[in-house]
Amino acid sequence: MNEDKRVIEEFGEEWSRYQYDSLDEKKIYENFKQYFSIFPWDKISSKSKGFDMGCGSGRWAKIVAPRVGFLNCIEPSAAIEVAKRNLKKSNNVKFFAETTDTCSIKPGSQDFGYCLGVLHHIPDTRAALMDCTRLLKPNAVFLLYLYYNFENKPLWFKVLWKASDYLRRFVSRLPRFSKKIVCELIALLVYLPLCRASKILELIGINVANIPLADYRKKPFYQMRNDALDRFGTRLEKRFSRKDIEDMLEESGMDRIIFSDSTPYWCCISYKR
Repeated sequence: MNEDKRVIEEFGEEWSRYQYDSLDEKKIYENFKQYFSIFPWDKISSKSKGFDMGCGSGRWAKIVAPRVGFLNCIEPSAAIEVAKRNLKKSNNVKFFAETTDTCSIKPGSQDFGYCLGVLHHIPDTRAALMDCTRLLKPNAVFLLYLYYNFENKPLWFKVLWKASDYLRRFVSRLPRFSKKIVCELIALLVYLPLCRASKILELIGINVANIPLADYRKKPFYQMRNDALDRFGTRLEKRFSRKDIEDMLEESGMDRIIFSDSTPYWCCISYKR
């Protein structure tokens, strides 16, 4: 089985804690656009059926479902119950409490698919990606987001990340309550000051592209808290270069790969051969 049961359980707890049901929908949509800005909506119709692999709380599915014919939401953790509540008004959604390698959707049946921020938390990312792409019809589009390895950042940035990764390995193994407290403090004392500083520097005309966490400068503190827990509370994390992702997609039967030029990195679309 290509899964880490402890990681799945922890993500279930995370998405049960951060359900995004009370957050300003405009803020959620702004975040949605970051990922879906390169998605070819012109190739999707009211008859298209697709999948959200690792749907979590269903925050993306809630926006996608009204635009498509049918959406299959796959989520192995307890968060699937949160997704069901968030999508209770959508009558074109079906839920699967399954993993990538146990997914029972018929291979070659989907017009599109997306998997955002999931496969880098799976033991064998390459195999999990193949599990996703086998569901697609020929010429179907797939949107993917995987953590990047900072290949487009300066050396000092990579060294800083390495230090933070050691912290993650420690924090992620703390008892649950202690881990939540530490991650809340990281959000308050690290994420918030850095993103606010980035916002001020940007206002005075300084390029903030290489300031850590600058992407959060326009995002609510709620999301910083969620992402701090996501980042530092997760014991299994992998990172990939753009070339790594291209190679895995090609091996998975995909081509015509297009990467987004903006954050978050790396986000890309590709098409099933």
